[in-house]
Amino acid sequence: MISENWLNELQQHRAIAVIRAPQIELGRRQAQAVAEGGLRIVEITWNTDSAPALIEQLRSELPHCIIGTGTILDRTALFEAIAAGAQFAFSPHVNIPLIQAAVAAGIPIVPGALTPTEIVTAWQAGATCVKIFPCQAVGYAAYIKGLQGPLGQIPMIPTGGVTIDNAREFIQAGAIAVGLAGDLFPPSLIAAQNWDAIAQRSQTLVTSLQSFRQKSSN
Repeated sequence: MISENWLNELQQHRAIAVIRAPQIELGRRQAQAVAEGGLRIVEITWNTDSAPALIEQLRSELPHCIIGTGTILDRTALFEAIAAGAQFAFSPHVNIPLIQAAVAAGIPIVPGALTPTEIVTAWQAGATCVKIFPCQAVGYAAYIKGLQGPLGQIPMIPTGGVTIDNAREFIQAGAIAVGLAGDLFPPSLIAAQNWDAIAQRSQTLVTSLQSFRQKSSN
């Protein structure tokens, strides 16, 4: 049921905002901005300043959003993130004990993989879906499309090189959702604390993916 619910949410929303912030308040404002723009799945990377406190705070302030974490490297970090209230976890690599620990804890786990061997290894170990990372290094959406023939049964979330402009291409290629970081949060807008502009960028992304969204069955 955990896996089914998570996949339904991905199909409903199609995009994940990835936040890596050097100061907790900047992370908080970024999350609020993308939520205002209509994004509903937010990843706070574990190397964000005060990540556990930020996750806990956002769970309270943005109850309509799904707040999770990323850049989880080991089980210690995973358990700390779960204790803080993280509702899903991404990792940049395939770590079978980490995947198994997340499955046992009942939290969606999305390990990072790149080659077909890594993708299948992660999936067979129990990954809820697989993050294809770094996608820009192997051909962007064309790589996702190329994987669909043999591995189309595995839900894939490309990250790295995904932008507001090309997000649709990844979904059309077969990705269940996409993860965006830098293109949602240009450094110039962060420096100016122009949260309205970031909310507008988020709204543009949501609108561009509208035709791919499927209503959750739950």
